[in-house]
Amino acid sequence: MSCYKAQNTVTTTAHCIMPTNVHQEAVFIGANQQNQTSDHNKALGIVAFGAGKTIALWDPLNKDNEGIVATLKGHTATVTCVRFIQGTEYMVSASEDFHVKVWKYLPGGSWECVQTITKYDHTIVTLAVLPGVLAIGCANGEVSLWYESSETNDEVFLLGAEFEVERNFLPLSLSLSNVEENRYLLAVGGTNVHIFVYSFVLGQGISECEKRAKLEGHEDWVKSLAFRHQETPGDYLLCSGSQDRYIRIWRIRTNGLIVDEDEDENMLTLLNNKQYKFHMAQDKLRICINFEALIMGHDDWISSLQWHETRLQLLASTADTSLMIWEPDEASGVWVCGLRLGELSSKGASTATGSSGGFWSCLWFTKDNTDYILTNGKTGAWRVWSTTDGVNIDERVGVSGATNEVTDIAWAPNGEYLLSTSLDQTTRLYAPWIYEADGSKRNTATWHEFSRPQIHGYDMICVEPISDTRFVSGGDEKIVRSFDEPRGVAELLKKFVHISVGDEEAMPESATVPVLGLSNKAAGDEGQGEDENDGGSTDDIDGANKNVSYEIVTGLTHPPIEDQLQRLLLWPEIEKLYGHGYEITCLDVSPDRKLVASACRSNTPQHAVIRIFSIDTWLEIKPTLAFHSLTINRLRFSPDNKYLLAVSRDRKWSVWERNFDDNTFTLKCKNEKPHTRIVWDADWAPQEFGNTFVTCARDRTIKLWTFDNDSNDYKLVDSVKHDKPVTAVAVYPTLIDGKILVAAGLEDGSVFLYNFGGEKFELVNKLEERITPADKITRLRWSSWTQDGKLLLASSSSDSSTRVYSVEL
Repeated sequence: MSCYKAQNTVTTTAHCIMPTNVHQEAVFIGANQQNQTSDHNKALGIVAFGAGKTIALWDPLNKDNEGIVATLKGHTATVTCVRFIQGTEYMVSASEDFHVKVWKYLPGGSWECVQTITKYDHTIVTLAVLPGVLAIGCANGEVSLWYESSETNDEVFLLGAEFEVERNFLPLSLSLSNVEENRYLLAVGGTNVHIFVYSFVLGQGISECEKRAKLEGHEDWVKSLAFRHQETPGDYLLCSGSQDRYIRIWRIRTNGLIVDEDEDENMLTLLNNKQYKFHMAQDKLRICINFEALIMGHDDWISSLQWHETRLQLLASTADTSLMIWEPDEASGVWVCGLRLGELSSKGASTATGSSGGFWSCLWFTKDNTDYILTNGKTGAWRVWSTTDGVNIDERVGVSGATNEVTDIAWAPNGEYLLSTSLDQTTRLYAPWIYEADGSKRNTATWHEFSRPQIHGYDMICVEPISDTRFVSGGDEKIVRSFDEPRGVAELLKKFVHISVGDEEAMPESATVPVLGLSNKAAGDEGQGEDENDGGSTDDIDGANKNVSYEIVTGLTHPPIEDQLQRLLLWPEIEKLYGHGYEITCLDVSPDRKLVASACRSNTPQHAVIRIFSIDTWLEIKPTLAFHSLTINRLRFSPDNKYLLAVSRDRKWSVWERNFDDNTFTLKCKNEKPHTRIVWDADWAPQEFGNTFVTCARDRTIKLWTFDNDSNDYKLVDSVKHDKPVTAVAVYPTLIDGKILVAAGLEDGSVFLYNFGGEKFELVNKLEERITPADKITRLRWSSWTQDGKLLLASSSSDSSTRVYSVEL
């Protein structure tokens, strides 16, 4: 069993000399691209969604826009389904690790895993839940029914029935309905054009589970199903959404409501009103199902369907990046679109033609006479709309984050915002929302994504700021690119974070990505010189288009929403740095902002070299620095700009000394066997502490090395062994009480804080498991800025999350 609390206080595990408490300030993680990855619990007011291998908990109506409050760890692979059992304290989740977990809500905001169902040997694809019963669809074609156990044992749910629908049929969607007392219907859709309806009786177990009907009409796989109970007892609706782009509505009646109608021989085949009749519960209950309505209007696959809580309205999310609310016309009864949200899809773009956009799931709930509509898309972000009358729509701030491993993070030199790169091919900028648009200070500072500087066609690996308004990044493309902050982003950060920048007038207003291009282009690049010479614009329409994004961004009264992050908040690219033959693995910028050092993936000494570039000229400074024989994992300049430290997969580290006259480097010191396994990371101690650095490796150790003048080499001072490989290390940039503060991240997501005063590492704190990532820590970085007197520590992880912690002194 594991338990996670929603509060954010961590108690110490050792006698603390420096920090005593660690708080989780922010979590950024994207939702999984699954149709059934999310659900809303109205009683608790929270949304739970699959985020990598964790379950993220979020209150979308939080008055301070707090964002994700907790992530639940337990699964070991991507979470595919999350469902609350409404009216109970249970939540059920399923994953590609073949397991189904039952979570129980405990007083005080805790969630405890009370049961793990491990009978499956394939991915769990779909879940349907009602109080007392679960329906589980597995990728091996099996559908199983579980009932709540009345016995006091460790198993909350017991297996009641399991069956295979048809040969070579895989279930993709399930929906349950309690039609009468203990009698239930189960609708199954999947890799078939039919919908299969089963009935069963729930008592001490599950009995009379039989296939009763095969509903015909769809022309492609059925991806979503949802039952709705009408106001009249015994009258139900079932909606089905398919890859054929159509939604079908079926009416289900029981006993006295069944109307015996002769089928019209002239009825159109498409709208065949065939009745599916059957008996259940030993012939005591008669059920009739017939086709009710066909909804046409979507341009791509139907991904998710949701009925309104009280009104006869249906919400559909689709792969064409749209949400549509359907309702029957009062006069004709024809289902019409009452509201459309989202974006217009490109002409001809569809899932069939290779478009990978669209919305994956949707949620719909009401609170205080206001409807809230939520959806998540391929970027992992949640979009939130609210309306009180169905006409006036207000889009609210949602949550966002990477959808794949976060490979690197770096604080701006002023320490007030954080950059991250990810294998989801984006670079993102996070900062605290401290001030309102009118300049007043907010009661609670919350963290948000304020810009997405780079949306790329290659996986991003590393990032490092050059100044507060410029950074460089590298990835699988083999090129290092540099970017400048546009004026729109600068004014956004100035308004909400009070980050001051230099000459705003010299900044480009915004940037765009050309069609089929990878380089962000400043919106004002073309025609500026001509406009200045001629005294006016030669193309008023073009000039107007250039200013649209800038005007939208500067007019915001809250942090940007996902649509704006994707289109309006890119940074223009200023230079490309070439030379590496393989994917970039790491880079660093000298503290004096004069040099960029970079390295690439390598299996030979020929490519395991360090390249140095001048920021003034953007030219490479020869020669390359050759010593290592395998991929260099980390490069770090010393605080005094004099040395460059490199650690590598070849288990070595090297220290290079800089010649300030021509910025060339010579090998000063090397160590052939500092660790017994791959050296993952390294960082320098503050300059006041002397010529000292810390390394960490797969051999589970962190080691501190200091320069010895007598031997003219670095010697090992102390080492700490852990129970897992240490994958990241960071040293706070200034001394605290004459000691250095070191953060170490492990392969399992654990984070330790140590101080070092000259002889031994002393454990200060081990962050509590519930606020640490669920996978390998890829990078730890300290900010030079303090928030309300607290130190800020950021972490990135293979579990797709970027987290910010505050450390109290």
